[in-house]
Amino acid sequence: MTRLNNRLVTFDLFSFRNVKEAALAEAEAPQDAEPKKKKSKLPLLIGLVLALALGGGGFYATYSGLLFGAHGEEHAAEETPDPLPDIAFVPIEPVVISLGQGAGKDHLRFTAELEVAKSYAEEVGILMPRILDVLNSYLRAVAISDLEDPSALARLRAQMLRRVQIVTGEGRVRDLLVTEFVLN
Repeated sequence: MTRLNNRLVTFDLFSFRNVKEAALAEAEAPQDAEPKKKKSKLPLLIGLVLALALGGGGFYATYSGLLFGAHGEEHAAEETPDPLPDIAFVPIEPVVISLGQGAGKDHLRFTAELEVAKSYAEEVGILMPRILDVLNSYLRAVAISDLEDPSALARLRAQMLRRVQIVTGEGRVRDLLVTEFVLN
């Protein structure tokens, strides 16, 4: 017992402990007065609808040609190839040249065609024996190391074309197309 302002106050520890425990239990207890709200599915639905709408719009824009230009029949009708130039090809008979004793290879097999204007195809065909003679003479004179070098074919081709153009006359033969160049 204690005295407070000249009054006698009885202090009961047991009752104070019960009041304190009751207050703590009340504070810890879940409050059922406010129920938990369910999350709304509205934003998910809105997002799904927008994704479908944008995907469909993108597909339509691409398919119809609005986005990257038209890819339909319009381009096929516009793009007509140019007519082929007025050319003809005169075949050269295969030439087989023996390379000699010191070579690791025995023969060279050479086949080509001459590109000429159609009006000169018959004239160049008449001169074919001279063309074969010039090519045969030149290929026999070329060193074997030049024949084996893959990068030398362009130089050999240019030399042969120049010799053929001299035989046939200027302006008749446009190009020499090598179709076979085999060392056996």
